[in-house]
Parts: sequence; C-alpha cells; structure tokens
Amino acid sequence: MSRKKSPRIVFMGTPDFAVTILDKLVENDYHIVGVITAPDKPAGRGRKLRASAVKNYAVEKGLHLMQPAKLRDEAFLRELESLKPDLQIVVAFRMLPKVVWNLPKMGTFNLHASLLPDYRGAAPIHWAIINGESKTGVTTFFIDDKIDTGEIIASKELDIEQDETVGSLHDKLMYLGADLVCETVDMISANEVQTTKQPTAIDKLAPKLTPENTKIDWEQPLDHIYNKVRGLNPFPASWTSILNNNESTTAKIYQVDKEFCQHHHPVGKIVVEHRKLKVAVKDGFLIIDEIKLSGKRKMPVRDLLNGYSFSEDSKMF
Repeated sequence: MSRKKSPRIVFMGTPDFAVTILDKLVENDYHIVGVITAPDKPAGRGRKLRASAVKNYAVEKGLHLMQPAKLRDEAFLRELESLKPDLQIVVAFRMLPKVVWNLPKMGTFNLHASLLPDYRGAAPIHWAIINGESKTGVTTFFIDDKIDTGEIIASKELDIEQDETVGSLHDKLMYLGADLVCETVDMISANEVQTTKQPTAIDKLAPKLTPENTKIDWEQPLDHIYNKVRGLNPFPASWTSILNNNESTTAKIYQVDKEFCQHHHPVGKIVVEHRKLKVAVKDGFLIIDEIKLSGKRKMPVRDLLNGYSFSEDSKMF
C-alpha cells in the first residue's frame, strides 16, 4: 500500500517493543526520514558495546540513524532540523526537551502501553497485572513538558487474562500498539484528531521497578502475591529470600499457581509434597512451578527437587 502523502516522520525508540512499531510503519510505506535511538552501551562480561534493537533494525533497513548522547546537543539538533520532519513518533525512548518535541509542525506523539491517564510511568504493563486489572490497552498522546500527561489522541483496549504474565501481555500490546500508531498517523495526516485532556491527579501509577518493589511480601493475600509474580514474569522476575538448612540465599520466582485453603503453617513456610513446592500464606499456598535459586539456572521445580532438598524449618521471607 503506497502512502505518497505520508508526512515526513522521525521515529524514536530503543527496545524490541519499539522495533515492532517501526517495522509496521516501514512495511506500510510510511515515510521514515530518520530514526533516533540510544547510544551503544557496554554489556556482558566483556563489556563490549551493544547496539539497541532499534539501531539494528534501522541499519538493516538502511534508515537514517542518529544516536545522540545529549538531546540538546547543537550538532544533533542541526541534523534533526535538516531532516525537516513533519511528525515525530516516540515509543519506549526517553524524556524529550521542548526544543525536540516542539520541532515538527504536526507535533510529536508517544505510544504508551496503558489506558491513560492510568499507569503513567516506566512500567505500565507490569503494574496493570500486579494490581490485578482485568483490562489495559495502548494510548497515543501528544508529548508535553511532563511525563505521560499530554493530550490523548486515541486508545485501544485489551482484556487481561487471569493467568496473563507480563511477557505475554507485552507482546499483545506491542502488536496492538503498532496498529494504533499507524491509525494515529493517518488521523493526524487527515487533520481528523480531536484530543482529550488528561486529569492532573490520578490514583494508578507505574513507577520504575526496583529490588524493593519486586520483592515478595509473604504477609500479603494469596491473590496479591500471585498477581505480583505473574506481573514480573519473565522480566525482571519477583524475588524472595530463603532460609534453608540455616543458610540464607535468594531466589527468583517465575511460573506459579495458587491453592486457597486453611492450614496451620506459619506464613512463608516451605512445604514439599507430591513433588510440589508450596509456600504457606495466610489464605492458602503459592505453588511454585519454576524458580531460579541464586547461582543456579532457571528450572522447573520438579528438576530442582531431583537434586536439592529443603529442611523441615525452611522458609521464604
């Protein structure tokens, strides 16, 4: 499908999520005049420079690529202006200075993986599951001088399945977002956009994930713990401390199930029965199906139990 009237677009993004959106634009003949992504960063044991997923895609497709260390750098701004963008699209990038987002005549819009105004912030997909939401979606909005607060252009809604993980929901929203971005470009090109202002104050936020807010609190209700684990599976993964054979270690928890029941065990006690690893909570057991003990590989619990034993007084805390 040829889009001879497509605006001149500069695309900004870094991870795989952004690549899918950029690929949708390229494959549908939108006029991408430039791609901006993060500078290469040292990674791995050898600290070799690693390119972003968006850079790899842009190089493969022969797109004009920019990797500014500073978005206010004069040389970068001159190069950006020379591309004469009509429109800029931002997907999983970083906060832009006004001198950048205010440049194109059609504006700069962002794709956010939530139904704004809910879940503004760095980790909207994770927090929607952690908080037990039944619906989420993607939203496009014009960027302003704050984070995720600009006027809403359009959105698409998606159901969250009861056993959804952040991994599966991430991919669903990625493809849904690609469709919405194309529709948003078409609406802007046709001058058919009617934006909606966001409220200033909201209750549901999506802050950055940290070691503190990804640790499991075993005093919480079973549903809360279950939602937290699946909302962090597979990345970055929820974690817990373990006391076993009088030694303390840590573990990341991945695939889990739940069992509601009454029992006499203290909260956090590890119970191994019928080749299952269960952790006692106030209203039942969290059944762990996949785990990664510190220093070991991620594995199914049935494999772990073949060569690893838990003492009678072992617990997670």
